[in-house]
Amino acid sequence: MFPQSSHVRSHGLSEVADRALWEFAKANGFAIVTQDADFAELAALLGPPPKVIWLRTGNQMTAAIADLLRRHAETIQSFERDDGTACLEIY
Repeated sequence: MFPQSSHVRSHGLSEVADRALWEFAKANGFAIVTQDADFAELAALLGPPPKVIWLRTGNQMTAAIADLLRRHAETIQSFERDDGTACLEIY
C-alpha cells in the first residue's frame, strides 16, 4: 500500500510549485491525492512515479473525502500495483 498519509504542510511544501511537490513525492515514494488537474496533466506527461489519485468530486468535507477513499480502497490498491498507470480518477 502507499506510504502512510503525509500532509503537504507537515513537510513545509504548502507554498511550493506543483513541479517541486511532484519531485518531492517521487523522491520519497509518496502518491499525490489531489483535486488539481495540473497533477493529472503532469502524470500524463511524465508518467509514474509518483502516482496521482485525482479526486473529481468538487469541494467536499474531509470526512466525505476519507469515506470516498475508503469506498475505493480496492481500486486504489489495484492502481498501486499497476506500474504502467500514472493517474487514477475517482468520482
